[in-house]
Amino acid sequence: MTQTIAPRFRTLVLLLLAAACALLAGAGPASAHAALTGSDPQQGAVVDRAPAQVSLTFSESVSVDDDSLRVLDPKGKRVDDGSPSGTGGTTYSVKLHTGLPDGTYTVTYQVVSADSHPVAGAYTFSVGAPSDTSVSASAQEAGGGFVGTLYGFGRYVSYAGFAVLVGGAAFVLACWPRGSGVRVVQRVVVSGWLALTAATLMLLLLRGSYTGSGKAGDILDLNLLGEVLQTKTGAALVSRLLLLAAAALFVAVLFGAYDKREDEEKRDLTFGLAVGGAVVASGLAATWAMSEHASVGLQAGLAMPADIVHLLAVATWFGGLTALLAALYRGPADTPVPAVAVRRFSRVAFGSVVALVVTGTYQSWRQLGSWTAFTETRYGQLLLVKIGLVAVLVGIAYLSRRWTAQLAGTASPGVVRQREQGEKREKGQKGEKAEKERVGASSGRGNEKAKGSEKSAASGKAVTSGKAVTSGKAVTSGKATGGSKGSGGAKGAGTGAKGAGTGTKGAGTGAKAGAKGVGGGKGSGSSNGSGGSQRAAQLARQRAAVDAARQKRQRDADPNRFGLRRSVLAEAGVAVVLLAVTTVLTQTEPGRTEQEAKATGASSATTPAPSTGAVTLDMPFDTGAQNGKGVVRVELDPARVGANEMHLYVERPDGTAFDLPEVKVALTQEAKDIGPLPVAPDHITTGHWSASGVQIPIGGDWEVSVTVRTSDIDQVTVSKNAQIG
Repeated sequence: MTQTIAPRFRTLVLLLLAAACALLAGAGPASAHAALTGSDPQQGAVVDRAPAQVSLTFSESVSVDDDSLRVLDPKGKRVDDGSPSGTGGTTYSVKLHTGLPDGTYTVTYQVVSADSHPVAGAYTFSVGAPSDTSVSASAQEAGGGFVGTLYGFGRYVSYAGFAVLVGGAAFVLACWPRGSGVRVVQRVVVSGWLALTAATLMLLLLRGSYTGSGKAGDILDLNLLGEVLQTKTGAALVSRLLLLAAAALFVAVLFGAYDKREDEEKRDLTFGLAVGGAVVASGLAATWAMSEHASVGLQAGLAMPADIVHLLAVATWFGGLTALLAALYRGPADTPVPAVAVRRFSRVAFGSVVALVVTGTYQSWRQLGSWTAFTETRYGQLLLVKIGLVAVLVGIAYLSRRWTAQLAGTASPGVVRQREQGEKREKGQKGEKAEKERVGASSGRGNEKAKGSEKSAASGKAVTSGKAVTSGKAVTSGKATGGSKGSGGAKGAGTGAKGAGTGTKGAGTGAKAGAKGVGGGKGSGSSNGSGGSQRAAQLARQRAAVDAARQKRQRDADPNRFGLRRSVLAEAGVAVVLLAVTTVLTQTEPGRTEQEAKATGASSATTPAPSTGAVTLDMPFDTGAQNGKGVVRVELDPARVGANEMHLYVERPDGTAFDLPEVKVALTQEAKDIGPLPVAPDHITTGHWSASGVQIPIGGDWEVSVTVRTSDIDQVTVSKNAQIG
């Protein structure tokens, strides 16, 4: 049974890693989390005169640099003038050269959204009439290619390393304090720290190329690295590295001083380590929460703490599961995972699941906003897959709890027996050590006697045959020395005895042989004693290995423990795939943003074409309050000098009309220092205001500003320029 477990384990792990890599590879470029919701001129528009600037409006604030917004003429030459700048809210513009000829112009943009993801795209508009040849308006690739794939892999490794580091340490402190001395558990936690540190360094180097050119050659560009360090994401990655230094100290104490303490002392140190570890783990989780999804959008102040709790719950569950799996499969036979530790982890995992459900439900509502987004957006579809995997994981965890309950009733006698065997083995080892010390002392005394025997034998050899008996006695002394089996002189002893039994002549021979035997005993005793010690140590190691193998077979033969191992392995396998889906999900545009962008685009596409000379301006707004987002459309007809008719339409992001407490309009021409000229439109119906006889004194580039108030304290002013007259 045990011979097939390891190959199956390796095969399953390889298959699960392959599935995770396939998910990451199929994720494609990172989807924009800030969507383009408006532009001036609009996509595909044909204007009579060249605009003074091009403005783009996004669903959230973005970061721009000198090359973020570019405008190209029909020949591909840049006609933008200066660097892009924010005009208020989430609108950004770049000025154009004066006197642009007729033709089709291409607007390209590549920015970084507030939640750290690159956003790129392109569209065209025409002046006078579309040109026969125009620059390709295909969107720039942002976050894709080789660098994008590496960046996605680095994000996955960082999540996995964080989970293993935090969850493994929590498993030791909360569930199995004696596990701090188990080598395989130590390796799991240290591997998590190494993986998170390496992934963070890799993300820091890749960040500049990932949000910029996407070229592998820019990975080691120090100028780009300096720019990255000045961004919110760069600061978060550097903070993560500093916190990892504190985590290294925590791990050293956990597997060093903590492991060497007795059980009573461990209880006192556990509280301090738990508090310190919780602070470091929360800080690491905050480096994600403060730089990604949770830091922007609706209720960011509540979303960031919820995201931290969500990440800690995931790490406690997945990381503890990894440590438990490693201990069950690779742990030493004399230190098996006790049933009480598994029961404790089962309770901890249940608490983690509750936290995941609560925080996950809130995050789903925040990122989707409607039930239809589950099926109509890619984010919602991935979220459904994630929910399904979590349900499968909870089901397997339920089976693990059942195996744990059964193991608790049957594992105790085996554990006690293994402990008794361990104590006996320790006593036996101590006895063997004492015996070796006694034998060594005896050997030393025998060597001293051997020297005296040699002298006696020599004197016996010189005397006459009449004193041979005396020499024989000396040989008898040699026999006694040779008879010390502890010094290995068995052969010498036999020769001496034989010589002592012969007459006068034999006495001399016996003395000589005895002396020879003593000498031989001395030399042989030294070598044979050393060899005996080595053989004894080797036999002791072999016996220990046999005992360990027998204990492991007995442990693995337990059907309850075997069932627990299989269920925990299945849990870990689903967790690997679930983590890959989560990584892809964090790189996908939230459903709420995607639906708002679609609604704005559909609204612009379905707007009826105004009469000749009319001007239509779409201006997204966001007052920052609940239900404070929408689009205000201003129609000015015929947009000429003199009297004009103005209509205002206000719609929600989903295209439905709604009323506002107050709407005000102002017209300004900065070139002639005219205005602002106020316009007070009358409310006609839901979401519709109108004003007649709006006077335009002179023609030119006019700024149309609209002030929108959604509550007593929440209001915002948005504006766009239009050629009138």
